[in-house]
Formats: sequence, structure tokens, C-alpha cells
Amino acid sequence: MYVITGITGQVGGALANALLKAGKPVRAVVRDENKGMVWSARGCEVALATMTDADALARAFEGAEAVFILPPPEFDPAPRFPEAREVIETIVAAIARARPRRIVCLSTIGAQAVQINLLTQRTLLEEALRKQSIPVTFLRPGWFMENCAWDVDSARDEGILHSFLQPLDRAIPMIATEDIGELAAKLMLEEWTGARIVELEGQQRTSPNDIAAAFSAVLGKPVRAQAVPRETWETLFVSQGMKHPMPRIRMLDGFNEGWIDFEGRREDILKGKTPLVDVIRKLAAR
Repeated sequence: MYVITGITGQVGGALANALLKAGKPVRAVVRDENKGMVWSARGCEVALATMTDADALARAFEGAEAVFILPPPEFDPAPRFPEAREVIETIVAAIARARPRRIVCLSTIGAQAVQINLLTQRTLLEEALRKQSIPVTFLRPGWFMENCAWDVDSARDEGILHSFLQPLDRAIPMIATEDIGELAAKLMLEEWTGARIVELEGQQRTSPNDIAAAFSAVLGKPVRAQAVPRETWETLFVSQGMKHPMPRIRMLDGFNEGWIDFEGRREDILKGKTPLVDVIRKLAAR
């Protein structure tokens, strides 16, 4: 049995699709029974559990050949990440009780960074899972191409891509969620010992100018990237409802300054196959 947390999200869904296509038995871990119905209809077992209920999560993990760990995202964490720490404690307790054969954990590019930022939540998860004895793979993908969903309206209505990634010609690793899910499926079927890191990016690195060009191609109109001034970020994020914007700001700084990057050698980083323009085409069609 292959157990998937976060199956209702883009990566978890792509992972489930790949495993089902390969004829593997899948157990979908969901918080809401209604959200599990679509997966039940496709032949999955459904387990109800939240990521803060160790008993329910342990039951969901029981008998697993492999477990995919994808904690719920917390985009506005309180100082010292109490939300993430509670989830991590629950995951570790559930794993210790259920003892799956192996674990694949969705981490992130830059999880090795020592600077505190939004992605530190994944650093903490990696640290906790390294301390237990079950073989674990940390899948570290680049920036999600699907983050471009936030830019569809402004690109279509204004012809502008308001970019927090800067400078506008600086390319960073990006990857489509479908490629992440497909690789995660392959990793769950492998055998290994100890802890390992697998890093993943697209065929080429991508700048804000590249994203604007892809929007231009999809929308059939000129779209240009425009940098959002760094000094306006905190006020802007607070106006949008954030209470603790600094972790997000520091994450963006990390990408822009280069200290959020892959840890391994560039030639060892795996490559996805989905072009950015294909992702944007799907986003624009929604």
C-alpha cells in the first residue's frame, strides 16, 4: 500500500495519478470525507486524518510500503513556526507507531539554508525525519511554475507581471507540479537505505522576463515584467492580511540573493519535462 498525504493538492494528485496508472494500491489521507470521494471512486482506500492527530495519522500509515509526507502549507507562520512544529511532532509520532517501510518527503530547494525564512518549515521537517531510522528521501524541487497562477489576471488585464523575483533577468530553478508528482511516484517505488536528497528542476532556469514572454505567447498580447520595490513588500503583505510577513520576505530575498538554491552539484539535479508555457496555458484557461 502506498499512502499519500496532501493528495488533494497539485503535487499529491499528480503522484496519485502516476501510482494508479502503474497499477499500485493507493491510500488517500484526507481531512474531509467529501474530498476523499473522488479518490475512492478511482479505487483508492480513503483514510480520514488531520496532520495534527497522531492516532488517526498512525492508522492511515499502517501497513504502508511507502508514505508520502506533504504537510499543509503555512504561508503566514507565527514566530518560531509553532504551526509547523506541531505538525512535525505529529508526523514523527505517527511514523514511529506505524513503521512504514520507507518515506518520501516533499521538501524544497534551499532546505539547507541557515537563514530563517518561510522555507525553514521544511528544514525543521527534514531535521526531525533524519533522526528516525526508516529510510527517507527528501525531494527538493525548485520554485513551482504553478505560482504563476497569481499573475494571470494582471498579465491578461494590464499586460504586466508584478514580480517579487528580482532582478528581472535573473533565472532561477523552476518546475511543474506534474513533474514533481511523477518523480515522487518513482521514488516511492525504489529501495534505498538511510536518508537521501533528490533535487529537481525544469529543463532550463527561468527569469521573470521569461515568464512574461510565456504569458505573451499564451495570451497573444505583449506582457512585460515589472519589479515590485523591495521597500514596499512589508506594507503590501500586511495590507493583504498577513500578520507575520517577514518569513515570506526573507524567502524572496533568498531566491533573489542566491542563498536559496540547490545543495548538490548542478549536473546531479534531475530535470522535469514540462515547459513553462504549457503550465501557463493551463492556468490561463481556468
